[in-house]
Amino acid sequence: MTAFVWEARGRAGEMKTGVMEADDQAAVESRLKLQLLTPVSVRKQPRQLEIVIGSGVTVTDIVVFTRMFATMIDSGLPIVQCLDILSGQSENKRFGKILSQVKASVESGLTLSDSLARHPKVFDDLFVNLIAAGEAGGILDGILQRLSVYMEKAMKLRRKVKGAMVYPISIIGIAALVVTILLTKVIPVFEKMFKDFGGAALPMPTQVVIKISHGLAHFLPYIVGALIAASIGMRAILRTKRGRETFDGLLLKVLVLGPVLRKVVVARFTRTMGTLLTAGVPILDALEICAKTAGNVVVQNGIMSVRHQISEGKDMATPLSQTNLMPAMVVQMIGVGEQTGALDAMLSKIADFYEEEVDVAVAAMTSLIEPIMMVFLGAVIGGMVVAMYLPIFEMAGNMKTG
Repeated sequence: MTAFVWEARGRAGEMKTGVMEADDQAAVESRLKLQLLTPVSVRKQPRQLEIVIGSGVTVTDIVVFTRMFATMIDSGLPIVQCLDILSGQSENKRFGKILSQVKASVESGLTLSDSLARHPKVFDDLFVNLIAAGEAGGILDGILQRLSVYMEKAMKLRRKVKGAMVYPISIIGIAALVVTILLTKVIPVFEKMFKDFGGAALPMPTQVVIKISHGLAHFLPYIVGALIAASIGMRAILRTKRGRETFDGLLLKVLVLGPVLRKVVVARFTRTMGTLLTAGVPILDALEICAKTAGNVVVQNGIMSVRHQISEGKDMATPLSQTNLMPAMVVQMIGVGEQTGALDAMLSKIADFYEEEVDVAVAAMTSLIEPIMMVFLGAVIGGMVVAMYLPIFEMAGNMKTG
């Protein structure tokens, strides 16, 4: 398929332009005539060199697009016209170009889901499969509304977890910077001052801090190099299957953070699974999508194991309990949902409950970390300050005694 830029005249004589993907120029002209347009010019779209990090599209862009698209479809506007309007008014120019390409693909005869699937970095499997289910069932507007609600809740959940991690990381970073400045800039000034006073024997804490200052000043380039090498090595390890599994497994077991992440896993799995089943996606396809969007290799492997056992004729609750990923209460509620034929509704209730649990757990984790960080900062920086003032106190005491 090649992208063509076309100009055509409408029935009232007005000029229209657009982009269409087709095999050749003749195919573009043929499709324009089917749309009651008279082709004026058709040429290949020139290729532009773009340097984009990632997809260039944020989750917020997709959420806003989905919400507006649902409203426009519900109002009765054709899909092509909706895409044309949304691509033109998108604040993210990169996303606007992608929507223009999606519109061109739809105009060329592809379904909306197939057109979106051509941009996997922007529209994931969950998004594409839900759109496909909406097209097949003739309920695209309802699916888009449900999808926008799901994405908003998922984004809110992600922000809560990230927000809880920003505080300790920023405190540790600031503490490291302050300690480095004290050891490399402030402590040497005190050391010179003590030597000028006559070089009397210094208290042990002061000697320790001065030796640490000397070591840091001498080995700082090597320390920075070691940190960079460790970062590169960690990235390389995480790219391997075994390394990623080990790291993700440790995350779920680490003190304080692990229980919060487990609640996030339950909330994300149940919300995604419930949304897919409500939209009519088959359970095996839904489990595969949940595994791909899990964000944790250990969880992904567990869900795929459940999927494999379900394909052999088992129910969901039994193999899910064997993975040890879900609490017993969640497994039992899923089993009840299967028996009553209301699994999608049960999953949505579990998701609502665990999203509230994540709120409580994140708040508890933040309240626990905050005093620990304050005590840590006070002990490190306060200890250094006291160590450097001990000789001054001793000198003042000696002068008073003399």
